[in-house]
Amino acid sequence: MGQARDELAELVAVRSIADARQAPPEECARAAAWVRDRFAALGFTDARLERTADGSDAVVGSRPGPAGAPTVLLYAHYDVQPPLDEQAWRTPPFELTESGGRWYGRGSADCKGNIVMHLAALRALGDDVPVHLKLVVEGSEEQGTGGLEAFVPDHADLLRADVILMCDTGNAAVGVPATTVSLRGLANLVVTVESMSSEVHSGMFGGAAPDALAALIRMLATLRDEHGDTTIAGLDHLQTWEGTAYDPAAFRSDAGVLDGVDLVGTGTVSDMLWARPAATVLGIDCPPVVGSAAAIQPRAAARVNLRVPPGMDAGRAQDALADQLRAAAPWGVKVTIERESSGQPFQAATGGPAYAAFDAAMGEAFGKPCTTLGQGGSIPLCNVFADTFPDAEIILMGVEEPLALIHAPNESVDPGEIERMALAEALFLRSLGGAR
Repeated sequence: MGQARDELAELVAVRSIADARQAPPEECARAAAWVRDRFAALGFTDARLERTADGSDAVVGSRPGPAGAPTVLLYAHYDVQPPLDEQAWRTPPFELTESGGRWYGRGSADCKGNIVMHLAALRALGDDVPVHLKLVVEGSEEQGTGGLEAFVPDHADLLRADVILMCDTGNAAVGVPATTVSLRGLANLVVTVESMSSEVHSGMFGGAAPDALAALIRMLATLRDEHGDTTIAGLDHLQTWEGTAYDPAAFRSDAGVLDGVDLVGTGTVSDMLWARPAATVLGIDCPPVVGSAAAIQPRAAARVNLRVPPGMDAGRAQDALADQLRAAAPWGVKVTIERESSGQPFQAATGGPAYAAFDAAMGEAFGKPCTTLGQGGSIPLCNVFADTFPDAEIILMGVEEPLALIHAPNESVDPGEIERMALAEALFLRSLGGAR
């Protein structure tokens, strides 16, 4: 674990944001080379960089095992989210800092902590790795530009495996082991409303002039009912989650819900997070409060994110979202819809021998039974892997958990999660290869 901490500190210090507008491209190149060199030193002698369609580099490689042994593909990503408001960080975002028993820094959990976890697991096994290993660590997952998604089908033989360990999720809580078996997809769009040729004085024209911002607010308000359920015509919003329940009190704490503020929706927390569609307004283009004038707005726009549960097609959900916004537009305002990215939901098949072996390994490493979770986030690569390798067992796991605050200021990882997950992975690989 001492080496794991040192390595995570080195990797967190690299500002590997896969967006040249926010960080120099050389930073992603540094991170890719770092990953390649560390895995090459652990037996992936052919570790190398492969350029993908979006211009990012994926680290790929292999480590042979005994003849006839199964093949396991290890996945992670080295790119990170931007730090957002650096003033909101209690510690420097690109300097691994220990506080309260946790290690803080951007990417410490998502997903550089998982890269270090893989390395620790392989070192625990030493030369005794009874399976064939393959590796792919991508460099643009957070940007969603699809580099690896395009790479996989064209390089199927390079990455083909019996088991794929997707290390980009995490546990139910610190010390509570879990695999993720369900991922919601997404359907994003930008809706723009136009009503007049220019701003006009609210005192002279207010009351009769069509306010584009007011129209947009009315349209957005139709996406949820008075209970907070997402109610888009044609989309089932009454599905239920059959797996492990998310305790409401734990959710309130994890999400930082203020005292006296209700949770929304008529279902359980698990239903709302993992089984039902959820619409979120991500941003609105309109005048800010400070500096705003007494004027009626002729134009306003909003970016809307729709999370799509398994069993629902993301493309049709995006169509339904666009149709409802158009139908709700009042006063004959002009509406333009720009469709952004969409990604299908994912449901893992959990009945195979690898899942049973991993469940046992997690139970041994954590000292308690492994549970199953859903995730509100989407990982489009899972569906690409499932389509390209239909016989492979895909296991979603990792060092993240609710307190990690991934994608937010003050991201952190509990080092115990790295240790226990590395142990679980080592035990799993040993068991899968038939070693004792």
